[in-house]
Amino acid sequence: MIARTWHGAVTAEKSGEYLGLLRTVGLAEYLSVPGNRGAYVLERTDGDTVHFILISFWDSVEAIKAYAGEDISLPRYTKFDPDFLSDLAPSVQHHSVYSD
Repeated sequence: MIARTWHGAVTAEKSGEYLGLLRTVGLAEYLSVPGNRGAYVLERTDGDTVHFILISFWDSVEAIKAYAGEDISLPRYTKFDPDFLSDLAPSVQHHSVYSD
């Protein structure tokens, strides 16, 4: 299994609305792709900035490509992201997942 992680930051005043969109639109997009095993949103407040980390779990690189495109190191932004994010991260990270 592969975990895909992305980080974004928004102002505290916009964080509630952004979290709602992540939960209803962002996670739904992840979960609709065959080979996705689940996704979570992590949230952390640091002063006037709220940081979000999205972690999604995938069966394979091919499943990630079905969601993200051929270059899986690039984030896939939604149409609402530029209205909220303080900057658009140039890349995402991928990690192998192991369990007992």
